[in-house]
Amino acid sequence: MRSNDPMTEDISQHPFRDLLHAQRVWDTELPSFDPETAPATPLALFHAWFAEAVAAGQPEPHAMALATADAKGLPDVRTLLLHDADQRGWHFASHATSAKGHQLAARPHAALGFYWPAQGRQVRVRGPVVRCTPAESHADLHARSTGALAAALTGAQSQVVGSVAELHRTADAAWDRAVAEPDAEAPTWTRYVVEPAEVEFFQGDARRRHIRLRYRRDAGTGAGSGGGWTRELLWP
Repeated sequence: MRSNDPMTEDISQHPFRDLLHAQRVWDTELPSFDPETAPATPLALFHAWFAEAVAAGQPEPHAMALATADAKGLPDVRTLLLHDADQRGWHFASHATSAKGHQLAARPHAALGFYWPAQGRQVRVRGPVVRCTPAESHADLHARSTGALAAALTGAQSQVVGSVAELHRTADAAWDRAVAEPDAEAPTWTRYVVEPAEVEFFQGDARRRHIRLRYRRDAGTGAGSGGGWTRELLWP
C-alpha cells in the first residue's frame, strides 16, 4: 500500500526529478584548451577567456558567485557583478553594512566563481580581500548606472523590509534622488579587491576529459607583482 506520508514518498517518481534528469549540458561544440600554451599569469588568461566568452555570446559574462564566511565560519554565497580585473586583483563592490560587508570585515577572505556555459568554462579565484579607498569607492559608484546609484542610496541592503509597498516607496524615492543628484554620496558603498592566491581555469570536454589548470601564487610574492606563479594541472 502506498504511503501518503511525503517523507516516505519515492522522490525518484517526482516530476521535478524527471525534469532535472532531462537537462543536458554543453549541447554545443566546445573550444579546446592546451594548458601548455597558457600565459605565465592568471590575469592574462582570464582577460583572454573573458573576451572569448563575450565573443561566444555568453549572457552576463561579468556575473560571478562571491563566497564568504560568517562569524561562525559558515559559508555564504551570492551572485554579483565583476567591476574590474587588474594587477591588484578581481574587483567588486557592495555596502560595508551589508551581510557580505560584515562578513568580510570579520573574515577578509573570499572565493569567486565564474561559469560560462557557452564554452563549457569555469574560473575560480581565492584569496584575501582588501577595501579600496573612499575615493575609489565613490568613483566606482558614480561610474555606474542611475539604477545602481538608486539601489546604493537606499542604504539598507540585507536588512528586513516591512512590505513590498515600503520597498517600492523607498526605491522610487532613491531613484528620484539619483536622477536629481547624480553625484549623491552613499557613504557605506565600498569597492573591494580579491587579491588572488589561487586561480583555477576549467575547460569542459564532452567526453569528460576536462582540463583544470591552477595558478598558485608562490610564497613571498603578492598582488601587483605580476609574477611568482606556479602552474599545476589537476585531475578533473
